[in-house]
Amino acid sequence: MTREDKKDNLLLSLVIPVYNEEKNIRPLWEKISGVMKTLSPYRDSFEAVFVNDGSVDNTQLELDALHEEFPCVKALQLLGNFKKAAAYSAGFKYARGKWIITMDGDLQDDPDDIPLFLEKLEEGYDYVSGWKYQGKGNPYRSLPSRFFNLIVRNLMGVKLHDVNCPFKAFRSDVIRTIDIYGEQYRFIPVKLYGMGFRITEVKVNNLPRFYGRSKYGMERFLRGFFDLITIFFLEKYLKRPLHFFGLIGLFFSLIGGATVILLYIVKFIAGIPIHERPYLFLMGLLMTILGIQFISIGLLGELFTYHAKRDQDHYVVKKFLD
Repeated sequence: MTREDKKDNLLLSLVIPVYNEEKNIRPLWEKISGVMKTLSPYRDSFEAVFVNDGSVDNTQLELDALHEEFPCVKALQLLGNFKKAAAYSAGFKYARGKWIITMDGDLQDDPDDIPLFLEKLEEGYDYVSGWKYQGKGNPYRSLPSRFFNLIVRNLMGVKLHDVNCPFKAFRSDVIRTIDIYGEQYRFIPVKLYGMGFRITEVKVNNLPRFYGRSKYGMERFLRGFFDLITIFFLEKYLKRPLHFFGLIGLFFSLIGGATVILLYIVKFIAGIPIHERPYLFLMGLLMTILGIQFISIGLLGELFTYHAKRDQDHYVVKKFLD
């Protein structure tokens, strides 16, 4: 029997990316196993898939020892440090559970909150996001995070307080409907919401880190905003690029055209020749040309979209009664 044949044998898979977390591995597993022992029927039908994302400490030795001692602990070791999106993708591929819960391996996500996610999944939700409602500790991290989530909520319409919380749960078949690359794992709920899946959130604890050091810095938020621009375009305008580029082009064309027309009106009414304002005239022409170029890009995008997507379905079927 292949791994694909055994996909439905387990109810729950915990997917946990780790990088240089040797001192946190065993304490985390002990807390997880303690919680799972109290949950029927999950205690006899779950696995913990630790994805070692190229750790250079003794993380893999700890995982090997746990795997030998507890068969439900799976240790997936990547060849190098491929970052979190790759670790998630690998973990999802090898996970065998009907439902998947992800959490960080630094002990800041509290395993005691696992039942909260399971309750929401049992209610029929497709995706459940954690909400660290008590903040992320240091204002250096919490304030940018809150600002980032505010922008995502207003720009993408996803009513989640903590869109990038690593503690989340979903059906395994749901997560396989989307591609995760780069650092766009932050926007999994945005993609699923755009496809019509039911999403919700639960309040979770935010524990302090005792061992190791944080892997996040301010550059994470900069990369996050670039990814937000990408997601905004892909989710809102991928199938109608002219609406995006055309709007920008129309703005530049109107400003540029109005500037040129205004210069001619001033010339004929006030007698002030255009060559006395050459920079303003050139700016008007350049903005008009730039606007036309944006509109042209939008039209080309529509052409490519038509030919690339005309044979593909752009929907997900929930139920079909035959």
